Amino acid sequence: MKFEDARPFMEKNHRAVISTYQANGAMQTSIVVSGAYQGNAAFVIVRGDSAKTRNLRRDPRCTVMAVDNDWRDYTVVEGQAQLKDYHNTPAEEFRVLLREVFRACGDKDHPDWEEYDQAMVKQDAVVVFVTPERVYGKLR
Repeated sequence: MKFEDARPFMEKNHRAVISTYQANGAMQTSIVVSGAYQGNAAFVIVRGDSAKTRNLRRDPRCTVMAVDNDWRDYTVVEGQAQLKDYHNTPAEEFRVLLREVFRACGDKDHPDWEEYDQAMVKQDAVVVFVTPERVYGKLR
């Protein structure tokens, strides 16, 4: 399967489980809201100091499994994560990126963008793009 085959599913289904590697080599899984953005699987880590962030900074390998509402259909994107945050991206560019990825992960606008912007700064949010290297799943 190619990412373009999975993209429509990821644009409609935003529940996902991600897997990252801990320092000891064990997997860590987390539930995230995800989507498709410019040819990548994408999600926002709201807290920049989370285990997910630490794991991905040390080892960028990541798996994103998006599922539908009844968990019967799914798609998996395996690849290398690229992290964007206020530390490596100009502030205005990152503010816009956060909003765009928010929309890609939920198909709607935030009810109060100013409040969202402030929360993302305060929590040191991180946008994660997973470049597809392997894509598979069960789509009907």
